[in-house]
Amino acid sequence: MRTVSTNQAPAAIGPYSQGIVVNNLFYSSGQIPLTPEGMMVEGDVQAQTHQVFRNLQAVLKEAGASLESVVKATVFIKNMDDFGSINEVYGEYFSSHKPARSCVEVAKLPKDALVEIEVIALVK
Repeated sequence: MRTVSTNQAPAAIGPYSQGIVVNNLFYSSGQIPLTPEGMMVEGDVQAQTHQVFRNLQAVLKEAGASLESVVKATVFIKNMDDFGSINEVYGEYFSSHKPARSCVEVAKLPKDALVEIEVIALVK
């Protein structure tokens, strides 16, 4: 088991790591729209979703994986009415490769984020 950590994504805000590699699979912690410096992204749910994907790309790269090797994504959203807007951005990052996905509305996310995404990916 290997812990994944990069300063290109926000540090964990609790007692967990940015991700873990076990055998050939990378399990990310949920990424919220914090910058690598730990500041919440201002703006709408689409701006926040783009930051979440920048964070995911950074931890995936550090793990030896990429968005193209993601096999499963879980999307947590604060308001199901934002599903279409989030899905539009999601489709920019997963256009030809479409991993399995779940999407659930939750009562609240850390730092009052509008979206959080976690992934499982194959490591090269």
